[in-house]
Amino acid sequence: MPSGAPGARGLFLTLEGVDGAGKSTHVQWLCDLLRAQGLDVVCTREPGGTPLGEALRDMLLHQPMHLETETLLMFAARCEHLRTVIEPALAAGRWVVCDRYTDATYAYQGGGRELGAARIAPLEAWLQPPLQPDRTWLFDVPLAVARERLARGQTLDRFEREGAAFFERTRAAYHARVAGAPQRCIVVDATRSIETIRADLERDVLAMLEAHARA
Repeated sequence: MPSGAPGARGLFLTLEGVDGAGKSTHVQWLCDLLRAQGLDVVCTREPGGTPLGEALRDMLLHQPMHLETETLLMFAARCEHLRTVIEPALAAGRWVVCDRYTDATYAYQGGGRELGAARIAPLEAWLQPPLQPDRTWLFDVPLAVARERLARGQTLDRFEREGAAFFERTRAAYHARVAGAPQRCIVVDATRSIETIRADLERDVLAMLEAHARA
């Protein structure tokens, strides 16, 4: 059954990584690649993706708050995003490409801010359906590379301004997520050239398309 036909569920693809890993460079390219294959694609991000989510994103990135408040707002934005954008799109046969998803909460709040996965899991179980991405690419670079890239950027948000220990914990939590879901997650060596990374992504995407067409 071709993607987009009545009854065909779309695939859900996410890109993850610490700030400075370079994942956002590839989001729009990936959406364009899928559209070139004739797919109807929703290109979105977290936190954000809806008017409410974007308002919460601005608060989360720029206003100081307690860790528990931060985590709850992340899930509030995600709940709205799921109900109004992601779930309807997938049900209609559209493919969804999302810049960050729940793995980021486990990595940033659970790991970086040391809340712990055990505090996050009940929120995931309550507010999310049993929906995980079909593919997650973790863009990975050594911390020194990520910090150098951030230093070349514009004004940093409050996450990007965190210290080295925070990002080491965040990166370690991401790798723990990969280890727990090896069939879903692929680690991308993001120290390589953009062209090399995109060639690998394209091979993976085309293989998924072929498998999806046979399903």
